[in-house]
Amino acid sequence: MGEFELIRRLFFREGPPGAAVLLGNGDDAALLRPGAGQALAVSSDMLVQGRHFLPDVDPYDLGHKALAVNLSDLAAMGARPCAFTLALALPRVEEAWLQRLADGMLALAEAHGCPLVGGDTTAGPLTLSVTVLGEVPPAQALRRAAAQVGDEVWVSGAVGLARLGLAVLRGEVTLPGKEAAAACAQLLRPQPRVALGLALRGVAHAAADVSDGLLADLGHVLAASGVAAELDVPALLEGPAVPACVRALPLATALSFILAGGDDYELVFTAPAARRDAVLLAARRSATPVTRIGRIVAGPPATHPLADGLPRVRLCDAAGRPYALPDGVQLAGFDHFATM
Repeated sequence: MGEFELIRRLFFREGPPGAAVLLGNGDDAALLRPGAGQALAVSSDMLVQGRHFLPDVDPYDLGHKALAVNLSDLAAMGARPCAFTLALALPRVEEAWLQRLADGMLALAEAHGCPLVGGDTTAGPLTLSVTVLGEVPPAQALRRAAAQVGDEVWVSGAVGLARLGLAVLRGEVTLPGKEAAAACAQLLRPQPRVALGLALRGVAHAAADVSDGLLADLGHVLAASGVAAELDVPALLEGPAVPACVRALPLATALSFILAGGDDYELVFTAPAARRDAVLLAARRSATPVTRIGRIVAGPPATHPLADGLPRVRLCDAAGRPYALPDGVQLAGFDHFATM
């Protein structure tokens, strides 16, 4: 069986094409038609072996995550997934490995009604590049540049857990079986918060997904909006956003994982204080826990002496005073070109 026939058999499955798909795979290009009054939202992400995933990763997990990180971008825009494409570079063709990859990717695709409509394959270092397309009413899109002074800052789900999972896989931390499994699952099979993103339409002002680290990704929102933020560190540490297994780490390690660990694929978003009940209703409707962790303020605040490089974020205690970070806290988010 040839390479292209193998890829076609494993990755392209019969089924409903999706409401927005006029023509799926099998032609030179797919044809999509967004719903009336909808704009297309498009996002691409690339996963490279050795940079974004370990060589011995389960291909099912890899397939899931390659699509999940793109769906997370749509979630941060409040967009509904429509379809995706896959470009795949392979050092060699191994049918059993590809079957697992396809199963993980397509299970998530089917769960979100997001069919595969095309792509490409080539020989090369193992690399997966996914482009996902969604739709959103333009006026309801959650944009990074829309945070406003007086907004509250929220985060969904759990932060720091994926970084703990990486530490477990690297042998840096030992956890009981159930906790280790939960941490590794957050890293390997993140659940994109699409339902929450949709529920936040008309409620939240701005959002980003937490891929490179909570501070780094919130920083993108702040810079785009021309505002600053005060984060209540005790509220974050003591709230549901921080799992007990992360909270039990040494404080400097826990804060590093929470603030800069990345790979959580949660949503950090801002919403008016007057819409707090609406945020909580959106969380209930989407079955997604959320935690209020701070507020948006005007202009870059005075740089915290222990938060150099983060002039738009002030870390505060419960009384609003500067939070005294312990020695050894790492605040820089993931950099794709660092230590290469």
